Amino acid sequence: MRAGIAVFVAVVQSILFLGHWFVFQTWVSLHPPSTPLFRAAVAAASVSFIATTLLSRRYYNPLVRSLYLAAAVWLGFMDLFLVAACTCWLVYPLDHGAFAAVVFGLAVAAGIYGLVNARLVRVQRISVSLPGLPPAWVGRRAALVTDTHLGAINGPRFMGRIVSKLRTLAPDAAFLSGDLFDGGLFDPQALEAWTDLALPLGAYFVNGNHEEFSDPRPYLDAVRRAGIRVLNNQKVTLDGVQILGVPYGESADPRRFQSLLRTLCDPGGPAILLCHSPHALPVPEAAGVSLLLAGHTHGGQMFPITFFTARVFKQFRYGLNRLGNMLVYTSCGAGTWGPPMRVGTRPEIVLIEFA
Repeated sequence: MRAGIAVFVAVVQSILFLGHWFVFQTWVSLHPPSTPLFRAAVAAASVSFIATTLLSRRYYNPLVRSLYLAAAVWLGFMDLFLVAACTCWLVYPLDHGAFAAVVFGLAVAAGIYGLVNARLVRVQRISVSLPGLPPAWVGRRAALVTDTHLGAINGPRFMGRIVSKLRTLAPDAAFLSGDLFDGGLFDPQALEAWTDLALPLGAYFVNGNHEEFSDPRPYLDAVRRAGIRVLNNQKVTLDGVQILGVPYGESADPRRFQSLLRTLCDPGGPAILLCHSPHALPVPEAAGVSLLLAGHTHGGQMFPITFFTARVFKQFRYGLNRLGNMLVYTSCGAGTWGPPMRVGTRPEIVLIEFA
């Protein structure tokens, strides 16, 4: 396990080195010369995100959180600077420094927009009709909250704003489809706002991949203390509708996923599955799941990652889609991972009305 993590860190750091080198070489070729101080700053920036991420897994204090925030913001700008650098090389034979200044300036503007956009959590309203839905469920509403990534950046205030929106929306139930936490240390009061949220049908949570980076027990304990029920390969039936929960790790193995759903899901009645990632979708469709609620993708979070996410998850990257007899809603999530930015996507909580 540790060897695998070391390899992963080494690969990611190598990619970050290469990206910083490319942006640095692009800029200095169009705006020479570079100073030793500038080179040292770029070198330090290239290791900042990995270094502060590792620190945030061991320490939770204002200094570490501030360093992590600065590194994460820089990582977001680097994503946009890479796009700017590639654009510069495409037109390099035609122009030089003036064009580069404009393109990098636009990247800075896009990054500032992304920082603001990521804090404006919207409400996405959808209506679904499920075969065999009991009359008691017609007109009921449920909130889907995913990918808040509580940790070094998002904490009690961020979650408090989400719960405040839920109070205004007054759903009958809340479904939390994973990555509630970022995977590192977190404020013990991060979920305190949920303790005062009274929902007629309750709130239900299933693990995402970030809860499973290490021992998930601290996260699950915090969820339970907040009055949210954890569904760990479990089912509850609410007025004739099955609510199923399969954690990320279990759903990642199609055979295990299939075996669990055979046990949990009664294909004779409507079933809502909380599953963090919209993968292996033919498995729950074949098991008789009516509606799968997922997150994980963030919709790509930032351009140009949005393009690659669409290539992997196709139409199930975001929004309401159908596979056979099963509806799938993939939320782009309320929070962010890494850069606290969104460019090309919007943070959301989802209000589902059953018709």
